[in-house]
Amino acid sequence: GKNVGGSGLSKSRLYPQAQHSHYPHYAASATPNQAGGAAEIQELASKRVDIQKKRFYLDVKQSSRGRFLKIAEVWIGRGRQDNIRKSKLTLSLSVAAELKDCLGDFIEHYAHLGLKGHRQEHGHGKDQASRRRQKHSAPSPPVSVGSEEHPHSVLKTDYIERDNRKYYLDLKENQRGRFLRIRQTMMRGTGMIGYFGHSLGQEQTIVLPAQGMIEFRDALVQLIEDYGEGDIEERRGGDDDPLELPEGTSFRVDNKRFYFDVGSNKYGIFLKLKFL
Repeated sequence: GKNVGGSGLSKSRLYPQAQHSHYPHYAASATPNQAGGAAEIQELASKRVDIQKKRFYLDVKQSSRGRFLKIAEVWIGRGRQDNIRKSKLTLSLSVAAELKDCLGDFIEHYAHLGLKGHRQEHGHGKDQASRRRQKHSAPSPPVSVGSEEHPHSVLKTDYIERDNRKYYLDLKENQRGRFLRIRQTMMRGTGMIGYFGHSLGQEQTIVLPAQGMIEFRDALVQLIEDYGEGDIEERRGGDDDPLELPEGTSFRVDNKRFYFDVGSNKYGIFLKLKFL
């Protein structure tokens, strides 16, 4: 892909399939059907994007709830003794389509920053950048320990909200360069069940070097074009608008608590009831 707005050559590469066998740490986590609770998860397609010292695996998977996308970020250390660090992000294909549109806005903004960067020496770009940060910056929840946080400036922010999840996109800059942080947080709700096999309240974060946003977006677009229609049709149920399901709820009767959760699959909408 072409590097837009940045200085130097892009070191991003796009691979049609993820070569999991080369990275046993990733391969071990990519086979959830070895665990009893996720035996029905099936992998449909995979792509790999290399950006600097990072590799991003984009896997389309199928479960009883429908299709979803799992993005894994693998950071390769500089020395032989360095361990492979990994983080992940899981989202539905309908959210992935919104993420694709947001990435287009961030790519355009990143290109604009690259064109304006040389004017800061003359005193104009600095003021414009300050006003731009004030316009786009929005407070986001505090990050977890271990995220890639250094003294930085926020260049652009946005977020996607769907059901009980929020996805924060922050384009930042520090002494190491510009990067896009994508972070998912889940709002706790009584009786809610995680869609993708993990508990609520868990935070997921990936950090994408800005110069690789185009290659990452292109890989995402191809997966959505090839596998997104089935997910959209199942969620719509034949209607023109996407299906929005109510959030789960619970109430107590005497000494028992009843939990109600609405779900959907290819057969229709259903209500799951349990009590404790």
